Amino acid sequence: MRDFKPILLLEDDTVDAMTVKRALKDIKVTNPLVRTANGEEGLAYLRDEKNPKPCVILLDLNMPKMNGLEFLKVIKADDQFKKIPAIVLTTSKDDQERFKGFQLNIAGYIIKPVDYMKFVEALRIVDLYWTLSEMPNCEQEITNEKFQTNPAS
Repeated sequence: MRDFKPILLLEDDTVDAMTVKRALKDIKVTNPLVRTANGEEGLAYLRDEKNPKPCVILLDLNMPKMNGLEFLKVIKADDQFKKIPAIVLTTSKDDQERFKGFQLNIAGYIIKPVDYMKFVEALRIVDLYWTLSEMPNCEQEITNEKFQTNPAS
C-alpha cells in the first residue's frame, strides 16, 4: 500500500482472514495487517491512541456484535476516522447493502471471489490504486479558506 501504516482488517471468519493475509503477502504488500473480528473490536483498535491509524480499512459486512455497516456509520461520523478509506470485502451481492455502503462513503465494494487467484488479483488492484492514488495527509486539516476563490478575479 502506501507507507508502513497498518491495514485494518475486520473479518470474523478465520479462513477468510488467512486468505487476505496470504494474498497480501503474495502481492508483496509489506504493511502490517491488524485483524479484528467485528466492528466493536475495530472501534476499540481505532480509539486506542497507542495504535497507529491504518492507511486503509478492509471490512466484511456480516459480522457478529457490530456488523460492517454499523461500524461504518460510527467511523464516518467521527472526524478522527472518517478520512480513513474503507473498502468492503464481502460475499454479499445485495444491492441494498452496496447502496448503504456507498452512502457511508466507502472507497470500494468488492465481492470476494471464490477462486483464490481472482481474489489475489482483486487485492492487487486495491493495492495498486492506493499506491498510485494521491491522498491528502489525514493528519493535517485543510481549511476551507485555501479553497475559496477571490470573486474579484
